[in-house]
This record gives sequence, structure tokens and C-alpha cells, in this order.
Amino acid sequence: MRILLAEDDELFRLGLRMRLEQEPGFEVIAEAEDGETVVELAKHLPIDLVVLDIGLPGIGGIEACRQLKQQHPNLPILVLTSRTQASLVCRLIEAGAQGYCLKGIPSQTLILAIRSVAAGASWWDSQATTEIRAAFENQATQNSLEEDSVIEANPLTRREQEILALISAGKSNQEIAGLLYITYGTVRVHVHAILNKLNVSDRSQAASLAIRKKFIDNE
Repeated sequence: MRILLAEDDELFRLGLRMRLEQEPGFEVIAEAEDGETVVELAKHLPIDLVVLDIGLPGIGGIEACRQLKQQHPNLPILVLTSRTQASLVCRLIEAGAQGYCLKGIPSQTLILAIRSVAAGASWWDSQATTEIRAAFENQATQNSLEEDSVIEANPLTRREQEILALISAGKSNQEIAGLLYITYGTVRVHVHAILNKLNVSDRSQAASLAIRKKFIDNE
């Protein structure tokens, strides 16, 4: 996996690069210290994923994320920051980031987040889950003021809904991989993302919650 690492703290960036390159299949092919450089490098290099700090000099991380997604809609972007404000979470969602991790998390958690985002899933740090849910619910409330009750926004991607529907039908990860023509490992990272988003501890709880909140059809 070819990674573009965007971080203006030189010591932090060096340590992060060394840790990432210890992971089999990971290669940091470029580094950037400001938002403009990130966007420019992405135009010329074969990048599979961007690890992006929000507090970059210049245009900043959020604007860099927005421009990256405009130019490369399918490029996965994992945000790495120390901030958890609800307004920041909303702006990250709008800019198109697939994931959000806090600095200081265990390195293995960051590795799992990178693999999840690269596989097409999303990843939101557990400390930011409340902020994200509030952001979705606020948006749903504003769009549904005429209704007596507000239906909670579905946080799952289409692929995650497909997988969760198969889980609720009693399918194993191996069976799901065969039915959807994806790898077993990809199913695992999607399942982890589903549990994280729904804030549940196992597959049966996820299926029950999703059916109750109408995140999937119970046919």
C-alpha cells in the first residue's frame, strides 16, 4: 500500500513513518508538511491512501482533503488529529474523509484504521463516535421538523448495509465473502467498522439494532 503522509510536526512524522514501514505491505512513498504540497503530490504520484493531519499550514488539512476528493474521488483519506469538536467532524464528513483517528492511539489501532479505510470501509475513532452521531442526528432533525418523530440517520455505507443484512440472515464471514465476491479479510474490516459505528460489541447486537432503527430491511 503506497501512502502519502501529510504532517507538519517533523518528529511525529518521522516516528509515524518508521512505524508504518514496519508493517508488511506498507510503503510511505511521499511526505508533505503543508496542504498545498499534499494536493500537488497526489497529482503526480501513484498513491493508494493519504494519512492527513488537519492542522497543516497553508490551505489546511480540511481544504486539502476537499481538493483531493475533487481531483481523486476514489482516493481513501484517513484524518489524524488531536481535535474532537463536533464542528470539525461535520466538516470532515463534508470534505469526504473516510476515517478519523486521534493522535496518541495505539499503533495497532491506527494500522487497523488504515487497512479498513483502504479496503473501502470507514473508520471513526471511538472518542469521536458521539460527535459524529450528534452531527447526523442534528442534520436529520433539521430536515424533518414537520414530522412528529425523527428517524436516526443511517451511518452505514451501502456495502456495510449489505454485509449487515447477510449477518442478520445468519451468514458467516466466509459465506459473506463468497456471496459478495470479496476477500475474507475485507469482510472482517467491514464488520469491525459496523460494530464501531453502531457502538455494539457483537454481530447479533448489530443486526438487532440495525433492524430496529431500519438501517437494513428485515425481509
